Amino acid sequence: MVGHSEKMLLCGFCAFSVTEWILLGTAMSLKKQKRREAISALVLEQGAATVGSLAEQLNVSMQTIRRDVDVLCEGDMLHRLHGRIELSKEFLNTPFDQRTDTNPLGKQAIGEAAARLIPDGTTLFFSIGSTPLSVANALRHRKNLTVITNNLNVAMALSDELSNRIIIPEGELRLPDRDILGSDVLEFFGRYRAEFAVFGVAGVDLDGSLLEFHSAEARVREKIRANALKSLLVVDQSKFGRQAPALSGNISGIDTIIMDRRPGPAFTTLLDPIDNRLVIAEGEVK
Repeated sequence: MVGHSEKMLLCGFCAFSVTEWILLGTAMSLKKQKRREAISALVLEQGAATVGSLAEQLNVSMQTIRRDVDVLCEGDMLHRLHGRIELSKEFLNTPFDQRTDTNPLGKQAIGEAAARLIPDGTTLFFSIGSTPLSVANALRHRKNLTVITNNLNVAMALSDELSNRIIIPEGELRLPDRDILGSDVLEFFGRYRAEFAVFGVAGVDLDGSLLEFHSAEARVREKIRANALKSLLVVDQSKFGRQAPALSGNISGIDTIIMDRRPGPAFTTLLDPIDNRLVIAEGEVK
């Protein structure tokens, strides 16, 4: 006999109390939310994924993945294309060679300003990206550097000086960027300490959040920042206000920020409190 205090719901041959039914529904909802977060993270990591690969990795049916993707594609970040789930264009980075050709004078000024802070005999972390490459180019005449990087462009730029020691991780080269990413890279950087960490970002939000196009890039950046005595963020002013999906860290936690010019007035409130940590490479009056 079921009392008035706890009604029972019948489902097939099973009976659930109202409380048990609510808890079951909550658990299913949380499981669905975590699965959708995992789908978003995998697409962020890889740039694109098929329904079949997602179903296999998450150990669910393709029908379940399709339902999740239907919901996720209602937002701005993901969309379907020829059976694949991809990042929308506004969340994709431009090709590396195109980025290298963008604002070359500003990046050269940033590189030279950063190089003035780095003496011979220094141990350095370098992240991926075209602006860190500008720093490497400005360091070509430094000697006895120990360079730890997953950026093959940086490794090659500094390889002409025979007194340098260059350490790179194992793994698959990502083309056309010519860099190495993945869980092994995070472990690789975790085995070292450096005096400087030199890195760029895909974007800086109005609240100072540092943004990347892939979560793997964000995790590597945070690892080298944590394992270095001093962090150098090298960023041209066009990155301020640029959006990217993966968030990690804040500009307020960076030791030195080197930029070509100050961004627009929208970022005054953000940058004024850390003015003593800014280096304006093109000498613009602050």
